Amino acid sequence: MCTDKKQTSPGVCKIAHMLSADDLQYFLAVARRRRLTQAAAQLGVDHTTVGRRIAALERSIGQRLFDRTPGGWELTDGGRRLLGPAELVATAVASAEEQLGERGSTLTGAVRIVCPDGFGAFLLAPALGHLHDAHRALTIELITATPQIAHRIQEFDVAVIQHEPSSPRVLRRHLTDYNVRLYATPGYVDTHPPLRSADDLREHVVIWHVDDMLDVPPLRTLRARLPTPVNIQSTNVVAHWQAAAAGVGIAPLPQYIAVGDPRLVPVLPDLVFRGTYWLALPREHARLARVRAVEKVLDDLVAARHDDLLGAAGG
Repeated sequence: MCTDKKQTSPGVCKIAHMLSADDLQYFLAVARRRRLTQAAAQLGVDHTTVGRRIAALERSIGQRLFDRTPGGWELTDGGRRLLGPAELVATAVASAEEQLGERGSTLTGAVRIVCPDGFGAFLLAPALGHLHDAHRALTIELITATPQIAHRIQEFDVAVIQHEPSSPRVLRRHLTDYNVRLYATPGYVDTHPPLRSADDLREHVVIWHVDDMLDVPPLRTLRARLPTPVNIQSTNVVAHWQAAAAGVGIAPLPQYIAVGDPRLVPVLPDLVFRGTYWLALPREHARLARVRAVEKVLDDLVAARHDDLLGAAGG
């Protein structure tokens, strides 16, 4: 039932309440965090205040914006329609604050980056020091996930993903390719049957992702080229690395992970898989100075680590 608004057509209500940027700030915080406590922490208020503001907003526009579920606050159809305009307003406000602060010389606020666990732990995290030193008021949120980023568009400012994104709501470009090779310890290689070709992997312990949770197409392609049942499975590439380094078996690893570990040597060095990282930026965020700063960190990073990403196997 429509209240305090004009009926424009059956089932369609025109909102008479004038939304404010403050309303949209609370709405976006809940949409992104999905829990009142986390939204409250972001906003610096009590969670009951957030709940009251959302309830008041829903009453004023005469429709629910969220469904309260055990898994968190999920956007309704009405909430999803409001999301895009709300992000545009938030971006405009953030851009204005940047321009009126110190002419962009010091970045503030928060930037959320999501990326695969290996990329985040071994490449990006060590490179964040310079960004923090230059902008100490900037909060950097690094979210890692594997094998695929499951976050919705509104939950990140910058994403590095392993397949080309298809959403029209993001700007995307190729970031870098990287090599994946097979690695084990010399002790494992010396005490197990010889490895002359990929077919010999059938006689070895192979470490890889959990088969029924592998939903990244390039990784499924790599899995299809491994002729053996995978004996040790984990959703986390750091676990693959640690298991291989402990002598448990042979793991396909991004070269940039193994190249700095003296415990590991490449096996079947001619067998090389090629992966790709894509950069994705929500269109509403792409022009923000803090997002551009992270983008530059990523470009500088892949240039500096080119040999680790794509060079010879070493060993």
